[in-house]
Amino acid sequence: MLTLLLLRHAKSSWDTPALSDYDRPLAKRGKKAAPRMGEEVAALGLRPGLILCSSAARAKETLALALPAFGNPAPEVIYDDAIYMATPETLLALLRKLPSDVGKPQRLMVVGHNPGLEELAQMLTGGGDTEARALMAEKFPTAALAVLSFDVKSWSEIAPGAGQLCRFLTPARLT
Repeated sequence: MLTLLLLRHAKSSWDTPALSDYDRPLAKRGKKAAPRMGEEVAALGLRPGLILCSSAARAKETLALALPAFGNPAPEVIYDDAIYMATPETLLALLRKLPSDVGKPQRLMVVGHNPGLEELAQMLTGGGDTEARALMAEKFPTAALAVLSFDVKSWSEIAPGAGQLCRFLTPARLT
C-alpha cells in the first residue's frame, strides 16, 4: 500500500509586482496556513518518507514552514524544477520513475502548484471518501492537501483512477 500526499503551496503574495511568478513569496495568510497543515499531517500519522517539492519560492517556503511538524530526522526532500507548473501527466511520470523503496514507509508528499496538482489528484482518484471527493471537486485551494492510497507495491504501478481519496484537508476546514 502506497500513500501519496499532494500539498498545494500556501497563499502567495502579490505585493511586489516586479517579482516573477517563480519568485513570489508567501502572503501572511500562507505563512499561517503552512505550519498548520504540517501539524495536521503529523497529527494524522501521515509523516512522509520523501518529499518532492517545486523549487519555486512559494512552494519551498510552504514546505519550510510545514517541515518542523514532521520531527527529526526530517524526511528527505528533493527540490525539482520540473514540478513548477507541471501538467498532471508530467507529475505522474515523475512519480512513476521513483524506485519502489522510495518514501519508506511508502508515504510520499508532493508540494506543487495548480492547476497540475489538482488535475493530478482528480486523475488518480477512482474512489474513496465521498465527502472528501465532493470537497476536492468543488475547489483545491491554496495549502489544500489530498491524501490518496494505492493498493500497489511500486510507484511505477500507480495509474489514473487507481487511487482512493482518503482525505481532503484545507486550512479553512481545520479547527
